[in-house]
Amino acid sequence: MRHPEILQKAKTAFLVVDIQEKLIPAISIYPKLEPCILRMIKVAAELGITTLLTEQYPKGLGSTLPSIKEALPSYEPIEKNTFSCCGVDIIQQKLEEARAEAVVLVGVEAHVCVQQTALDLLAAGFRVHVPADAVASQRKFDWQIAIERMRQAGAIISTGQSIIFELLVEAGTPEFKAVLPLLKDK
Repeated sequence: MRHPEILQKAKTAFLVVDIQEKLIPAISIYPKLEPCILRMIKVAAELGITTLLTEQYPKGLGSTLPSIKEALPSYEPIEKNTFSCCGVDIIQQKLEEARAEAVVLVGVEAHVCVQQTALDLLAAGFRVHVPADAVASQRKFDWQIAIERMRQAGAIISTGQSIIFELLVEAGTPEFKAVLPLLKDK
């Protein structure tokens, strides 16, 4: 028997939050996070895990970064004006269609959209996993407090690699061999 907090690919969805052209330049640490985010998106695609993408007020903040668009199996942004992704009904609907019990959140800003989404998903009964190396804020202090607040509320804080290995379960499988090149640091 596995611990109930360990992710299972059949019951997990990924949510990529607001990684947009006009927002990212203000987040100086983003270049260090992008490889982890891209790796997670590609592994989710390889494992057949539903990945949803949001864009906060795209008229003002622009579109999703090209590197993220290219990593996704399909580019189907869900536009929102609310800070929480859960303010858009289609998010809950798509998570239910995916039979998700757990949601992995990546993106920005950790203390605004990611945090509010995490809290709302927890309130809706989802287990929420936040890889600390795949979320960011403009200011480090905001990121630190957001990570702590999400943890206190019940979100599971870990790393991108930890999440990937939970979903893979074991080495030597065809899935493991398929994603192995993505797991090597570049």
